[in-house]
Amino acid sequence: MTVSILGCGWFGAALSKALRDQGHAVKGSTTSGDKLDSNRSHLIKLTSAEDSVYNPVFFDCDIVVIANNVRMNDEAAYLQRINFTIELIKRFNIPKVLFISSTSIYGEPGTTVDETTPPQPGTLSAKLLVQAEQLFQTASFNWTVLRFAGLIGPGRDPGRFFAGKSSIPNGLAPVNLLHVDDAVGIAVRLMTTASHHKVINAVSPDHPSRMDFYRTAAKRSGLEPPDFIATCIQWKIVNSRYTDYKYTHNLLS
Repeated sequence: MTVSILGCGWFGAALSKALRDQGHAVKGSTTSGDKLDSNRSHLIKLTSAEDSVYNPVFFDCDIVVIANNVRMNDEAAYLQRINFTIELIKRFNIPKVLFISSTSIYGEPGTTVDETTPPQPGTLSAKLLVQAEQLFQTASFNWTVLRFAGLIGPGRDPGRFFAGKSSIPNGLAPVNLLHVDDAVGIAVRLMTTASHHKVINAVSPDHPSRMDFYRTAAKRSGLEPPDFIATCIQWKIVNSRYTDYKYTHNLLS
């Protein structure tokens, strides 16, 4: 199987390694020539047919994973990039597409949500992701939308997020997080097995409070535990109806 990863950043690099370890061919991309390496061997800049930079070889694949985030201060061009990406997927007849989205599209409704819950995006980036999802959902090719919760793991130590800080609000709100190992495992499972579900949440089944999780994470990293205010103002619990996967990381251990 040949997989092209469009937007081979922190998650994409981990995914690339896992796929290579399983014997798959992987082509990674970056928008910066300074970041070209063994994982990111293709310089890809997609805007429009006139202004884009890409090598058609990159799109000769069995699956393309679209993992490019909404960039701050460049939000206006995001949907233009997605539209042109979809045009290229059709042009090169790529058999399968995995679009990485985010559980941020649910907003903070103060309830439990899953794949059947209508999005209520509260930020500009989340609103753009919803629009991007809709563009894929109306496409004629084989697509899957994978919504990640907040990613943690090597290089993103949650113990450092609030270490030493005090009077942090919303301490009793549940967390919705996902270790990068499990994010990769779920993505690989979707790429290598048939799925009848087109939109899938990927989130740890553990939902400790922010207070418990970040204090535990700080102690584990040898850092000063943060102090939270015991309130629950903005929150949600994200569940998945459709993730057929055994998680390998417990958030509190």
